Amino acid sequence: MYRMVTPPKGKYLGVPMNAEARRIADAWDPAKDEAEGNQCKAYGAPALMRIPGRLHITWENDTTLRIDTDAGLQTRLFHFAGSAPKDIDASWQGYSVAQWEYAAPPSGRGSAQMGDLKVVTTNLKPGYLRKNGVPYSASAVLNEYYDLHVAPNGDTWLVVTTEVVDPQYLTTPFLTSTHFKKQGDASGWMPEPCSAR
Repeated sequence: MYRMVTPPKGKYLGVPMNAEARRIADAWDPAKDEAEGNQCKAYGAPALMRIPGRLHITWENDTTLRIDTDAGLQTRLFHFAGSAPKDIDASWQGYSVAQWEYAAPPSGRGSAQMGDLKVVTTNLKPGYLRKNGVPYSASAVLNEYYDLHVAPNGDTWLVVTTEVVDPQYLTTPFLTSTHFKKQGDASGWMPEPCSAR
């Protein structure tokens, strides 16, 4: 429900917030965010994949996967070459380190390995887990798993499972799962800037 509309102020169902996070969320003011140029606070990596929209996934280079979103005009870069540098500035999308994880195939499925993509994101600017001001801090760590599934009718689905760990504002990790259906073309691609409302 809260993917499709901005939840009203005070509606935090399902988010394991502590008292300080609730205080901050209860003071949420989208007009203030707009005046300060912070319309993208809800489009940071910990929340971006929950915002309705389309993804465009390509390789930036041999070791970097790129995901562009039409929601908020954001770009995520998944780096397969080691850990985050020590001297980078915090940003809405942070710095994402990616690796393939493989498991043995289920019994009777041949010898091909099945895998998913694990992404760990740090170096984040503080932002919102939901557009109604539920905060995450600069110390938050985002763990994501990207899995492809093919339905019996041939449709391909990307399932993104996220875990936000933030000891400053969350009492336990915040878990979500989001599904994207693969399209054969770019129809429906509608880039829109960030919105605080």
